[in-house]
Amino acid sequence: MISISIIGSGKMSAAIAEVATRAGANIQILRRSTLSSSGDRENVNYGAVGDELSGDLVVLAVPYVAYSSVLKQYEGRLVGKVLIDISNPIDFTTYDELIVPADSSTAAELAKQLPKGTAVVKAFNVNLGDTLTAGNNGTTTTTVLYAGDYAEAKIAVAELIEAAGMRAVDVGPLTRARELEAMGFLQIALAALGKTRNETGFTLLN
Repeated sequence: MISISIIGSGKMSAAIAEVATRAGANIQILRRSTLSSSGDRENVNYGAVGDELSGDLVVLAVPYVAYSSVLKQYEGRLVGKVLIDISNPIDFTTYDELIVPADSSTAAELAKQLPKGTAVVKAFNVNLGDTLTAGNNGTTTTTVLYAGDYAEAKIAVAELIEAAGMRAVDVGPLTRARELEAMGFLQIALAALGKTRNETGFTLLN
């Protein structure tokens, strides 16, 4: 059975929890506070950031600037896990640029901080939360693009996506994360300008 740990408690955390629910996965959500809320799910095991990770897949559903803090808390405890990077490193004060080097990506920068051989997969960053929750972009099945360097890790992420009733498309090695982040940047900028709705998104037609 698929097992997933989601670090973070924002909108994307909730959206990916819905994806995992549709996929029939075992779900753990780790947040700053262990206090329950009215929006808590019955099928989810809640805990605090720093608790042991029960999932084989680990989603970093926190802002990119918080990655270093999370990695410090889990130093030595991520071996064997598949880390899913969903971030879009946008300068939200200007909406004018990405805050990672021009020849890199958050996924590449994340991989540099992990023990050699730890699998990082870039996924979900091109999708707005509403399209993951619904599983569609209006009348079209939601397409999730993903990239990574480890075949088994990408297969595990694709299985989660497809088990949730969505389309999974492998765009290549982790170096393609830079292009995915550019797409995510454009998606968010268009939504912020009111050019698109939160229920819409990019898809592939064939």
